[in-house]
Amino acid sequence: MKIVEYSSVMFIGFAGGIAVGGGFVAFLAVLGIIPRLVQLTKSVHYVQAYEWAVITGALIGSWFSLRDTVLSVSHFWIVPLGLLCGVFVGMLSAALTEVLNVLPILAKRIGVDGKIVVLLMALVLGKVLGSLFHWLYLIK
Repeated sequence: MKIVEYSSVMFIGFAGGIAVGGGFVAFLAVLGIIPRLVQLTKSVHYVQAYEWAVITGALIGSWFSLRDTVLSVSHFWIVPLGLLCGVFVGMLSAALTEVLNVLPILAKRIGVDGKIVVLLMALVLGKVLGSLFHWLYLIK
């Protein structure tokens, strides 16, 4: 009976991994996230490094999600790690926004065609102030 249980858990885990991996590859390939990120940063000669960074990040993220890993690092490392994570998320969202042309469409719909910079700064300041409010008041 244990063989059937283990086999079904392995099959469900494998199927879930295939589904998530396929979605991740589709996200990167169909939307062209990595080429657009390379184009925005003007670092064409580092394309292979970007690809390996994505592969390595996916593997390490998978490993940490499967294990109960605790990183015991000094509190002084938390700020630089948080800044690097924020830079990554910001660059990825900027590349995604550029690929999908979200801001020009939004600016036309709400009637601020000539003020895209103001719209962008409002989005950035809203994100920063919302994050600060969350971490300073809601996290104890």
